Amino acid sequence: MPTDFLQLHKPGSPLLLPNAWDPGSARILAELGFAAVATTSSGFAATLGRPDGGVTRDEALAHAAALVAAVDVPVSADLENGYADSPDGVARTVAGAREVGLAGCSVEDHTGYSDDPVYDRALAAERVAAAAEAAGDVVLTARCENYLTGRPDLADTLARLQAYQEAGADVLYAPGLRDLDEIATVCRQVDRPVNVLLVAGGPAPAELAEAGVARISVGGAFAWNALSGLVTAARELLDGELGFLDRAGPAREVMPRAFGA
Repeated sequence: MPTDFLQLHKPGSPLLLPNAWDPGSARILAELGFAAVATTSSGFAATLGRPDGGVTRDEALAHAAALVAAVDVPVSADLENGYADSPDGVARTVAGAREVGLAGCSVEDHTGYSDDPVYDRALAAERVAAAAEAAGDVVLTARCENYLTGRPDLADTLARLQAYQEAGADVLYAPGLRDLDEIATVCRQVDRPVNVLLVAGGPAPAELAEAGVARISVGGAFAWNALSGLVTAARELLDGELGFLDRAGPAREVMPRAFGA
């Protein structure tokens, strides 16, 4: 399945990779026709009542295993920074991803420290190399977090992505990029499929396809939409309104098929 997953990445005809937050949402997305699904670190953390970054390695891998067991399509996991600073620690995390049957996983270069948010480029590349060696046939996505950590430096982002490519990454990802020309530049200057995160006010999928993007993700946006629906429905009930009952229709229609009822 990992080989099949990589073949879904087609520059100009990008894989739409929705991010599920539990087995039920993964099954619904697969039922709706998505060819693969991914986890979302922030969405999963929310199911535990925690902020993004509040999940342990063991919890993330167990969550990923649950999604793998729930659907017949490839699953890729957001493994944050590999839950380790050292290359050896990242390799252990990616080895765990392989053991639970994931088709893909991503590792980012975000340190988690506000005063020094991104690993030194050389260390970051060493971490990707260790992850690639441990991944086997699991599709490894290497993430550059510059644009999500207040470092909108295209030159450094490109240099990092190129270093991660040379270190063995299968897919390259710089979440937070939103300028279409910059995205097209990244796609031209690397030799691996490029993933882009959809952002409000940013390019639409058709524009990203024209720029050469091979995969499109939504991050935690689907989870936030689900939770926003909960907030809206709860407020209506508190106000004595019943509009939420009518809006339950689309889920009621899909769930029996998705859940095998």
